Amino acid sequence: MNSHRTTVRVIYGDTDNMGIAYHANYFRWFEIGRSEMFRDLGLAYREIEKRGIYLPVSEVGCKFTAPVRYDDLLVIETALDTSVRGGMKFNYRILKAEDETVLARGFTKHACLNGNGKVVRPPAFIMDLIGKN
Repeated sequence: MNSHRTTVRVIYGDTDNMGIAYHANYFRWFEIGRSEMFRDLGLAYREIEKRGIYLPVSEVGCKFTAPVRYDDLLVIETALDTSVRGGMKFNYRILKAEDETVLARGFTKHACLNGNGKVVRPPAFIMDLIGKN
């Protein structure tokens, strides 16, 4: 899978008093994109955690290119960066659904932890899922 797409509508609570989406919501939309990508691959995030693996965010970034407004329908495009070896990195684009205008680009990097909180390499069941083995 090169990339995954899912949609979300901007609710009133996502915006500030200027009617523009509050910046922290982009990170929530990134999480939605990542979770839906795993779900579409056949393994919900909850199942990964049931197997004793946790993927906390270790770094995040976002470049805003155009405003997101109340009631906009967004496309969250999520792609796994397969060049990362020690953990996982996802790249995102937030697009306006009606014309595919790029509204933001970003990334999240994730450590891979076992149930004891120790950093480990992503396990085979994840690597097989994303096609890296």
